[in-house]
Amino acid sequence: LFVSGLMGPYMSPIPANASAAMIFSFFVAVIITPWLMVKIAGRAKLAHHSGHGWMERVYMAAARPILATRRRSLMFLLVTAALSFGSLGLLYTRHVTVKLLPFDNKSELAVMIDLPEGAATEATDALAQDVARVAMGLPEVTSVQTHAGTAAPFNFNGLVRHYYLRQEPQLGEVAINLAPKSARSRTSHAIALDLRQRLAGLTLPAGTALKVVEPPPGPPVISTLLAEVYGPDPETRRKAAAQVEAAFRSVPFIVDVDNSYGTEARRLRATISPDDLDFYRVQEQDVFDTIAALNGGQVVGYSHRGQGRYPIPLILQRAKGDRVMDERFLSTPIPAISLPGGRDVVELGDVVRVAQEKASYPIFRHNGRAAEMVTAELAGDYEAPLYGMLAVDKALAGQPDAPQIALHGQPEDETRTTLLWDGEWEVTWVTFRDMGAAFGVALLGIYILVVAQFGSFRLPLVILTPVPLTFLGIMFGH
Repeated sequence: LFVSGLMGPYMSPIPANASAAMIFSFFVAVIITPWLMVKIAGRAKLAHHSGHGWMERVYMAAARPILATRRRSLMFLLVTAALSFGSLGLLYTRHVTVKLLPFDNKSELAVMIDLPEGAATEATDALAQDVARVAMGLPEVTSVQTHAGTAAPFNFNGLVRHYYLRQEPQLGEVAINLAPKSARSRTSHAIALDLRQRLAGLTLPAGTALKVVEPPPGPPVISTLLAEVYGPDPETRRKAAAQVEAAFRSVPFIVDVDNSYGTEARRLRATISPDDLDFYRVQEQDVFDTIAALNGGQVVGYSHRGQGRYPIPLILQRAKGDRVMDERFLSTPIPAISLPGGRDVVELGDVVRVAQEKASYPIFRHNGRAAEMVTAELAGDYEAPLYGMLAVDKALAGQPDAPQIALHGQPEDETRTTLLWDGEWEVTWVTFRDMGAAFGVALLGIYILVVAQFGSFRLPLVILTPVPLTFLGIMFGH
């Protein structure tokens, strides 16, 4: 109940179910257990067992020398405390790795395709077919479905990663269905790692990004490793984001690197020349109507179906593949005011000037603040975002104009370039912050109850001593 953020709805049933289980176990202990004891052992003869069992003898043989003197007892406590807290050093040496959300074993995977801005749907579909052929080479894959220029059906990842908004021609997705868990020996995560290695052999157009996506076991985030770059202006943010992206690519276990701004697309700008309009006696509105008819089409009527159903519009338009600004487009005749007896034909290209230029970068905002995103996944030696963050921070250290690092909360001062870690790290931060506060409240409550029970302030500390000793078992258990 203390946990906020995305993990709150996932963890809120835990205290309710745990409380219900404790109440149920209480009634089992005071009603069912005594009844079973009477039924099962009620007729057994009572006997007093003299002596000690083997477990008690082993314990006494080990404990008596330790408790024989005060000095030995103190040394034993100090050694135990040193081992318990010293075991945390295994996290620093990375002999024990941590991860908040473990990988699940699902029956589906997906490959997201991001071609450069301005790529055609046909190019996206061709790459999607290549990815599908590679995926079908895996023995655990039963079927695939490709989507080019349109989003796949809404799924769990689409909830937060916004995949349902992928409607651009350069965006595609390959949905992969796996055999049931009982029919394969590898987990979906192992299959995803194998698929990522196989896709590395494909020849991709420059600026293309392929991302192997697994359904998360917990709340989905935009990306496992997500760096938000804030700064005073778009050029500064993109420059810093490119620096961060280069640091991402320098780490071997950081894969599927991408950014939010992409590449500048090629754009054609058609400008109407007023002088040519006057020379050819062409109305400006006629030029606009011709361009609209060539690119968008014209509704010429409706097919009425009756029974209160909406009519079907009849649209006269060119095929989607023909809607390009080429020589055929510019040679289209347009209406002109001709002199009596004149037979001159005025073409669209006579009054329109076409220039090629670069389109602007997309604008991305997070909570109303302009930002650039650098996204990635982790695979290989380390798969928790913490290790990727440390590796990227190390790669950026010492570089000129390196952005300032922030772990939580958007920066108040945007005059300086700031890298804010988000993604799964934000979920980890909020979860452990809230659970740590709840754990502290629970320990304080236990301490107060024990003080009230025994009337001593020191005895509860002895009773709570095993709590930090759990570090020893947790670390060596991993």
